[in-house]
Amino acid sequence: MNAPVKARGPLLAILQRDLRVYSRGRSAWLNPLLFALLGITLFTLGLGPDRERVAADAAAVIWVVVLLGMMMSLDGLFKEDYVDGSLEQLLLMAGPVYFAVFGKVFAHWLVSAVPLVLASPLFALMLGVPLEHIPLLAFSLLIGSGILSFLGAVGAAVTVSLQSSGLLIALLILPLYVPVIIYGASLLQAAVEGWPYLAPLLMLCGLLSAVIVLAPLAIGVALKISLDS
Repeated sequence: MNAPVKARGPLLAILQRDLRVYSRGRSAWLNPLLFALLGITLFTLGLGPDRERVAADAAAVIWVVVLLGMMMSLDGLFKEDYVDGSLEQLLLMAGPVYFAVFGKVFAHWLVSAVPLVLASPLFALMLGVPLEHIPLLAFSLLIGSGILSFLGAVGAAVTVSLQSSGLLIALLILPLYVPVIIYGASLLQAAVEGWPYLAPLLMLCGLLSAVIVLAPLAIGVALKISLDS
């Protein structure tokens, strides 16, 4: 019984700490949400009054806007802890680094991605997505945003020691985001057109399982290398 308790300790401690830090300001969740809303509005105006055309491109538009919105907060995921020295203490703490890293990424996902998922029905209505497909869109974004958070955290860990790393993070992780965007957009597109969509949904679930297991390990290694350099 002691091992699970010790394993959960760092995860819950880091999760509670980061959520308290995020709660002191609204920018962590408000900026991505406002960016996504503005992006969806501009796409709607740019595509014109043709509702069929707008609905046909809705899946790709929503996924791209959500991706860009989440990337806005990646630069600060580990940066403040690196500056004040708490990141080094986190890596030196007793117990596996995996759980501490998982707690930080999970807190970031809760703050930056969940508001976008909750707002996705509004985005879908703005783009003319049929009502019966909105729950599937929200569910796929819930899975996909988790993948994007873990992959983005890898890029943030690699560049944490750099003063200006926003653009470099984008260059590092955008190739990794491509499969997620393809599967997520094709899932909704297939559902709207009446095609089977189970395959892309299962691929998203598989990718989420893989990043949950592997990404925290890669993040821990990247953070140690960044601190040593």
